[in-house]
Amino acid sequence: MMQALTPDTDVRLAVGQSVRTLTTSRNREEVVTALHTLNSYLNKEPKTTTTTVQRDEFSRAHYTRTLQFFISSISADWVQFLTAAQRTELWDGLFLKGPADQALMVLMDGIGSLSNPSAGLDRLVSILVEFLQSGRLMDLLWSYCQEAGPSDSPQLRETLLGRLVALPDLTANRLHPNNKPLFLPQQYYPLLAREMLAALEKTCKALRDGKDCSLTFLSQTLGKVCVQGHSELVFRDLAPLLSSYTRSDMVWQRVCWKLLENVPERWLEAVLTGLIPAVDGPDAFGRIMGNLVLKNKKAQFVITHKLLLLQYRHETRVLRILLGYLAQDRERRPLLTQVLRSLCQTWANPSAVKHTSLEQQMYVSRALLLCVGLLNDAELQELRAELLQCMLGGMQSHLDCSVVGVRRMGMAVGECLSSRMDLGGTKLKFEYEQNEDTLELLSLMTPPPDEHQEPSPHRMSPDREVKGQTSPLQEAPPTATQQHRAGPDSDLDSDDELTPYDMSADQEMSKTAPPRYLRDCLEAFLTSEEPERVELCLRAVEGLVRNNPSTAQEVGVQLTKVLLHMEDSYNTAGFWGLRQGAMVALVVTDCVPVTEFLTTEFFSMNYSIRQRLDILEVLAMSAQELSQPITAKDGLSKGVSPVTMGMIPYPGNDPVDWRQVVERRIQSKTTRISKGVTRPPAKATPNRYAPVAGHFFFPLLRNYDRPQVTFDLMGGDHLVLGRLIQTLGLLMHLAVNAPVATQMGRALLDFAWAVRYHVDQTVRRGVLFAVCSVFLSMPSQSLLEELSDQLLETRAWLADVAESDPDADCRSLAVQSLVLLEKSLKAGLENPALGSQS
Repeated sequence: MMQALTPDTDVRLAVGQSVRTLTTSRNREEVVTALHTLNSYLNKEPKTTTTTVQRDEFSRAHYTRTLQFFISSISADWVQFLTAAQRTELWDGLFLKGPADQALMVLMDGIGSLSNPSAGLDRLVSILVEFLQSGRLMDLLWSYCQEAGPSDSPQLRETLLGRLVALPDLTANRLHPNNKPLFLPQQYYPLLAREMLAALEKTCKALRDGKDCSLTFLSQTLGKVCVQGHSELVFRDLAPLLSSYTRSDMVWQRVCWKLLENVPERWLEAVLTGLIPAVDGPDAFGRIMGNLVLKNKKAQFVITHKLLLLQYRHETRVLRILLGYLAQDRERRPLLTQVLRSLCQTWANPSAVKHTSLEQQMYVSRALLLCVGLLNDAELQELRAELLQCMLGGMQSHLDCSVVGVRRMGMAVGECLSSRMDLGGTKLKFEYEQNEDTLELLSLMTPPPDEHQEPSPHRMSPDREVKGQTSPLQEAPPTATQQHRAGPDSDLDSDDELTPYDMSADQEMSKTAPPRYLRDCLEAFLTSEEPERVELCLRAVEGLVRNNPSTAQEVGVQLTKVLLHMEDSYNTAGFWGLRQGAMVALVVTDCVPVTEFLTTEFFSMNYSIRQRLDILEVLAMSAQELSQPITAKDGLSKGVSPVTMGMIPYPGNDPVDWRQVVERRIQSKTTRISKGVTRPPAKATPNRYAPVAGHFFFPLLRNYDRPQVTFDLMGGDHLVLGRLIQTLGLLMHLAVNAPVATQMGRALLDFAWAVRYHVDQTVRRGVLFAVCSVFLSMPSQSLLEELSDQLLETRAWLADVAESDPDADCRSLAVQSLVLLEKSLKAGLENPALGSQS
């Protein structure tokens, strides 16, 4: 008597017989019968002829091989015997009804192995589209959430995870340019997020029914998607729904906590950085996150250190969510004080102020103020000494910096900290020009509105209030009754309707006559103590200098010395601009003697930083005026007006100025192919600066390395050093095509090379601007001949700055310098004749 077959043997024989039939038979009915036999092992209906054990055995041991056989026979004759309906039901259905993980693996392998284009590949792509649209991804994820999930090896699970997460990349590489829209990241990852949410919903339902579930695979999927850079697409749909579900459901909160706890540590940072910007506020983040920051060291490092101190690309809203999350729970508040101490140390660190970018310092300042704003009175009293030390030390470090933005930031943060600490009723108050950054810092001390607060429907909007109420400054027009009551004689006793005389343009008559001679101005500056006379002389001196060049040359040096030492003793309107304009006129009129005097006095003792900066300003503006083309009419520059419009800021005070200079020169050297009408090239015209450029330039390089008691250019006077280098770069730029340009370029490059690694970013900006000026102004052939031994080192240094300098302006200038260097070298090597003339 024959022994009964075991289920695994029975299934193996039936599958083997069906495969042989499909391989050898030419009968359509036999092929259809064999396909029905294979599909019966996936049929879970009550009237099916197969048992549960047989179906499980087929899914475990034969399903993958059957699908692989189908793909290998996709062009076989027996496939052609099937009608369209039979092919959809029996051939495609086998991929859509079995275990989802095995079907996805085989489909992705098949798409990668078939030739493109082909009918078989199109068939598999259409099945994959149907697989995604029919909810099979949710079946795949849910199968791994069940306690009795698929028993596979870690290697196989890692492979499945890679195929699931990287499906858009894999299909794009294989199907380009005929990829399906559903496979694009913009559609696939939101679909994956919705399927993950559906799997989480089934998990919550199973937990309520008392069943155990596992979220390990879901957590791994979420982590791998985020670490590959698609967190924004996933959390855009996932985070708002999780925030809504966790508002009043503790099961959902537990599921979310477990979901994040199971994310592998190597992917946890990507998940957190994607989740934080997607939630509504700290409340929602706390409900989803739980106390993971206390349980997981990696999460604690990311939230309390990396996102606050090492990164600075996040918006202020992200900082509010992070710090608000730490401040919400009593168990998490010790981390808030720990974060505050770290922020104080970083903000007050002089080295951090010098070596980090302005953007990162602004980021740390915002985080510091937000953190201080979240402290309660007890915590504020406990940390009072540390905050006071941070405020004093940090303000000193910021005020010592030569960058205007850093100084403003230090003053704004100092005002906010002193206001929050309430130092005996005294509050710091600085005078500085407000901008967007300082206004934002000052606004951080006011708490934001509650994230769930809704506007009251009864409250009238400000616009309606303004429109609905009459301003007290606006009177309603009198009615006819009011006019009648006033009577016809009321106008005789009132002067209200008399039109006032416009006296806005009137000027006060001066009792002192304006000076007519230059020596009178000099005498007034030296001896007069009358404010009115000094002001009249100061307003007239520039015009007298320009109209009487012979007299100006006689007293030029003496008058320049007097103006350089003059102070605004009488609070004269526009004093600094008038003084500056007069000195510029003296340099332009009596060029060599006055220039030699100023360049010598720049390194002399007993001058303040302000006076040294004034010297650099006057030299730069005078060189700009002298560099204007000489006209044939009067031999003077056309369009140059006297500088009497008030204080003109120094060019180096605003980085936009020297950047515009470089951009204009780059544009002039860039060749473009255009179909429009081109302008004729500009003619080379003489100017008054080229013959005297050396008198402006070389004396400023004379004594820079000789420290004095009150002036150490290479030591602590970073501001003056940065301005000096920028002025030298501007003088070099204005000397283009001058005979002395080559010597100037070599000297400037040697000087800049000595301070190229300076700690102050203003100095480094000046160095890079000077290098740009050298590459722009020196002929290409001269670069190759005079600087060939330095070009390789210069290129390597510029590449390092462009990649790793913390200041954005320095990186931008380094890139521009590299471009200019490559263009100059190319021009000099390709056409030496043209290179010598460029």
